[in-house]
Amino acid sequence: MKNLLFFYLITAFFWGCGTSTDYVPKPKGYNRIDLPPHGYQPLTGNYPYAFEYSKHAVIRPDTFATAEPYWIFVYYPELKANVQITYKSVNEDPKKFQELVNDAYRLASKHNIKAEAIEEFVMKTKDGKTANLFTLEGEVPSQFQFYVTDTTTHFFRGALYFRTATKNDSLAPVIEYIREDAVHLLNTLKWKK
Repeated sequence: MKNLLFFYLITAFFWGCGTSTDYVPKPKGYNRIDLPPHGYQPLTGNYPYAFEYSKHAVIRPDTFATAEPYWIFVYYPELKANVQITYKSVNEDPKKFQELVNDAYRLASKHNIKAEAIEEFVMKTKDGKTANLFTLEGEVPSQFQFYVTDTTTHFFRGALYFRTATKNDSLAPVIEYIREDAVHLLNTLKWKK
């Protein structure tokens, strides 16, 4: 009886394993990300600038130890993304202006270690401001950065960051979505006196 039971177990084991050699690996999968339609609202508060930002985002103060007045986050809770906005007054000082521009380029080039490419675009906003935009490709912490200035009084900079470990190739639709929102933000940016 033991031999018969052993025979059935061995037979079932080999029969269950099958002999097919047609192995096909599963295709690579990506996260499904449903993006809401674009919609905008005006920034409220006492800032030296005004703009429209996404209705799907909230404004939070920048709480980093190095934060200065008027530094904020445009936070997308559903997308786990932040656009950090920094602002500095130029005070009609050409040397300070050049330092701020150099700093913007330094912060973008800091990602050269991991970046596969960094592309710079110059954009004219609807009211004639010149904005410099940086698109960073690869597994970098900030995939999109920008700055705009009037060269004498205002210097406004932004950088996109995600609070997720998802790979950037999977985040590409979200990066493009927020990039469109940032371009709208820049097109509606106004300086307050």
